[in-house]
Amino acid sequence: MPRPFVAVNCASSIDGKISSAARRRVQLSSPEDRERVMKLREEFDAIAVGVNTVLADDPLLLPSDSEQWSGRIKRVIFDSRLRTPAGARALKYGNTVIFASRNAEGEIPGASIFRYGEEGVDLKKALAKLHEMGVKRLLVEGGGELIFEFFRFRLVDRLIVYTAPLIIGGRSSPTITDGEGFSDPSEFIKLRLISFRKMGEGIITEYESI
Repeated sequence: MPRPFVAVNCASSIDGKISSAARRRVQLSSPEDRERVMKLREEFDAIAVGVNTVLADDPLLLPSDSEQWSGRIKRVIFDSRLRTPAGARALKYGNTVIFASRNAEGEIPGASIFRYGEEGVDLKKALAKLHEMGVKRLLVEGGGELIFEFFRFRLVDRLIVYTAPLIIGGRSSPTITDGEGFSDPSEFIKLRLISFRKMGEGIITEYESI
């Protein structure tokens, strides 16, 4: 099935954590990195997150709080059980797509809902639908559960990570790729380093899938 080009963009501590053990939001990006992310979003047709990110951070998923961007950039939420609040900022201005599982009931005003998969969302079918809707480039911004699923099904073309000069620690602290993980080394995802550079007090690294 045809699908969009998929880039994952995220920020983490040196030890790969994206929030604290208490799952409280941690400011990881520097001012320079936040400016980079706003410009990066302009290069994509859609910006996606999982519902846990919506519940925790309530992101707008646009380069700026302006309706002009909502007409060009779709907001995508992967929400298998339709837990997205009716007042979520990602629903502001419309042009929001929510992918749920087939057994999810209800509707969410301000969003177009598509149901693929039994328990979780069938990502391959969801990406095929986005491609059909004209999305050629998709930016995935989190969280760790969703990013892992994209990697698990080999759906990531590019990975961009801002590493902040922090150690968060904690066995239960969320990481860039949460989820079940891989037990067999043959399943490990191999990436090729494209570039790295200093940004503010941190480092930006970019990888591509092999």
